[in-house]
Amino acid sequence: MAETTLHIAGRQYDIRCRDGEEAHLAQLAAMIDGKARAAQQGMSGMTEVRNLLFAALFLADEVTDLRREVTGRQEKLALETQDDDAAQAVEALAARIEKLRERLAAPHADA
Repeated sequence: MAETTLHIAGRQYDIRCRDGEEAHLAQLAAMIDGKARAAQQGMSGMTEVRNLLFAALFLADEVTDLRREVTGRQEKLALETQDDDAAQAVEALAARIEKLRERLAAPHADA
C-alpha cells in the first residue's frame, strides 16, 4: 500500500492508495484543484467545504456533458450500423431479383 499527498485548493491531503496509483491520483487531484480554484475566483469567501462542493459540481457537470456526447455518438453509430444492415439487405434482395429476372428471361428448354 502506497501513501501520497494530494494538493487541492491550498490544502494537503495525505491518503493511501494501491502501489503505482500515485501519479493517477495526482492527476485527479490536479483536476479537482483546478475546479476548486475556479470556484474560489467566482465566489470569494467560501468555506472549504462549499469550495469543494462547487468543484465537485463543476466536475459532475463535465461528466454529464461527456456522457451525453458518448450517448449521442453511440446512437449515431447504432444508426449507421442499422443503415449498413439495411443496405446489405437491399443488396441481397437486388441480387435475388436479378437472378429471378435472368431465370425468367432465359429461353425455356421445353419450348
